Amino acid sequence: MSIELKTKLGQIDISNEVIATIAGGAAIDCYGIVGMASKNQIKDGLTDILRRDNFTKGVIVRQQNEEVHIDMYIIVSYGTKISEVAHNVQSKVKYTLDQTVGLSVDSVNIFVQGVRVTNS
Repeated sequence: MSIELKTKLGQIDISNEVIATIAGGAAIDCYGIVGMASKNQIKDGLTDILRRDNFTKGVIVRQQNEEVHIDMYIIVSYGTKISEVAHNVQSKVKYTLDQTVGLSVDSVNIFVQGVRVTNS
């Protein structure tokens, strides 16, 4: 799947993997995020934090009609307010996608897959 953007100069097709990578990169820059998690983490029993090249396993990009929805699976740092971290991720992802690819995202859904104690 890909997202199609129509401009006055023509059409631009952006793959969902590219959008997921940009969204994941924006999310891990937010305070309180330990990393991205797999969407099947709870079912599979995996507790690994995804590296930058695997963000597509933790970010789902959906297009319904003309709307773009993003589902993100994250691991937050222990001691942070989860609602604030989630709100910051939503804001940063929407802003980053708008600024980098000109994509207007209708919703960013956050699924917290775990809480980790960090050493820093």
